[in-house]
Amino acid sequence: MKFRVERDALADAVSWAARSLATRPTLPVLAGLLLRVRGEQLSVSGFDLEASTEVDLEVAAGADGQALVSGRLLADITRALPPHPVDVTVEGSRLTISCGSAKFSLPTMPVDDYPKLPAMPTTAGTVNGAEFAAAVAQVAVAAGRDDTLPMLTGVRLEIDGDRLTLAATDRYRLAVRELTWTPSNPAAADAQVLVPARTLADAARSLAHSETLTIALSGGGSGTGEGIIGFAGISSGRASRATTRLLDATFPPYRSLLPSEWASAAEIGVPSLVEAVKRVALVTDRNAPVRLDFAESIVSLTAGGDDEGRAEEQLEVAFEGEPITTAFNPQFLLDGLSAVTTGTARLQFTSSTKPVVLRPEAGDGAEYTYLIMPVRLPG
Repeated sequence: MKFRVERDALADAVSWAARSLATRPTLPVLAGLLLRVRGEQLSVSGFDLEASTEVDLEVAAGADGQALVSGRLLADITRALPPHPVDVTVEGSRLTISCGSAKFSLPTMPVDDYPKLPAMPTTAGTVNGAEFAAAVAQVAVAAGRDDTLPMLTGVRLEIDGDRLTLAATDRYRLAVRELTWTPSNPAAADAQVLVPARTLADAARSLAHSETLTIALSGGGSGTGEGIIGFAGISSGRASRATTRLLDATFPPYRSLLPSEWASAAEIGVPSLVEAVKRVALVTDRNAPVRLDFAESIVSLTAGGDDEGRAEEQLEVAFEGEPITTAFNPQFLLDGLSAVTTGTARLQFTSSTKPVVLRPEAGDGAEYTYLIMPVRLPG
């Protein structure tokens, strides 16, 4: 194998493919990246038996072939190379990288021991890459991180015609986002799957520059049984693909948690509320609640107590309904506010002990809902 490629193109491709490498691989070869040259195309791929990444780029090839080398080391080296064309050759059991006056020689691993990457599933449809990445980021923040509860570590992806619905919850908050997409077969566009949140967020973020992002499903595409979901996009002439196994778990029936009636509601500026929550939370432990007292035109924020530091702040608010007092984990509240892309957020209350719904200001058009459980106050 022998090829020449631009330094930045190689570094970007290797860095992207290395996203799927396991921190503690169960097999030594899973720490490697597979480089394969066919014609004038280089493919760089990684696989940890659950998720895979693969990227194709054009190179000036001298000889076809393939090699498996340490992925993280290759990523570190390609990022550190000087700004010159890179020559890569394989001779025997060594891979040599030459760039300007820099030269590296790496041992290769046996390619025959490397598992075969899963094939991209059948295309289900396409969506704007940037919009999908933004939607995933809004929802994934609410996914759980406890691997003993796998049903809460995923993002539920629902397909209904030309509508995509993403939902995630960790039992303390719930995030839901709807957006439109273009299904390959509108008549058969009906599926519900559970995708690992961290893998989905990483894939969506890294493919955000793709004007058209392809989503593909296998394993029937419905229910929560075994299957694979794939994502593919083209950006700056580079074709990238990612796959991951679906979670075999039942997602909670989240729609029943969303209230349909409100006793009171408030509209408040997002930047001012974010800064106020951050300030008053300084006097408390990380997860200690911040209290909010809503009344006509004013919300009072309080944190701390007599045995520790205490902070208070007031903000103007457009409020309707009976005055209400509630309290939240400050980080959970900040996560929801940070996901709102408008300057104003609307909070809807049923009672001080029931979940509060946070949405963008009315008429924004972004179909995002963030439901957060209040912290019960003493007394």
